[in-house]
Amino acid sequence: MQMEDNIQASADRIWNSIQSGETCSPVRELIGESDQEAAYKAQQINTQRKLDQGHRIVGCKIGLTSFAVQKQLGVDQPDFGVLTDRMQIANGGEVRWAELMQPKAEAEIAFVLKADLVGSITMDSLKEAIDYAAASIEIVGSRIEGWNIRITDTIADNASASHFVLSDSHVSIESLDLENCQMSMTRAGEVVSSGEGKACLGNPLNAALWLAQTMQRLGTPLKEGDIILAGALGPMVNANQGDRFEATIEGLGSVSVSFGMQS
Repeated sequence: MQMEDNIQASADRIWNSIQSGETCSPVRELIGESDQEAAYKAQQINTQRKLDQGHRIVGCKIGLTSFAVQKQLGVDQPDFGVLTDRMQIANGGEVRWAELMQPKAEAEIAFVLKADLVGSITMDSLKEAIDYAAASIEIVGSRIEGWNIRITDTIADNASASHFVLSDSHVSIESLDLENCQMSMTRAGEVVSSGEGKACLGNPLNAALWLAQTMQRLGTPLKEGDIILAGALGPMVNANQGDRFEATIEGLGSVSVSFGMQS
């Protein structure tokens, strides 16, 4: 019973941080540094709170797939968070600064599904279920003060998800070199992050397969229309008010987002 109370307290701590806009202390103080099951339960509590407020789930993000980002955060495995409709920003649009907490930007490949992913999921069945790929900028943010996180902190905090932007291009994965495609992300025209497809677990499809199999095992399989943010292709970069980021991924074109000046 004590752990259930701690899970609820972890969810409440993060939820109160979201509502107040003030960062909080790490929830690993409550659930430990390694109990991922407890962390996902805390995440689910706050996902349900969002649904109760009218949010609609539109997919999932995969975190910690870049070895560079794993090194930054001291972990060696991916995690996932839930995407809702209110997290999406139009390509070229602006996100309100007041909606953000300790934001960082990272460029990645997104997949959109044309079929449910159920049953025995293989790489072949995953590929068949993908409608198209797009370039994406994910805005990550942490409710935990100073990004002082371990794996349980970020999982409980919805994999440090904040917002995301998708490119207007919709490209068949058959025409892409997902392992070797080059990525460049600029801020005010200056390159601030670069990488390639293989930085994401060797291939972004490997990350998507991990997610699909994980969600199937949890009884919440990915469905037609779902968006998968497959994970960063290069290091994430701090974002400030007034910044404009543009990411270009070979074969997928470009995607951009601005950070509003008004609080």
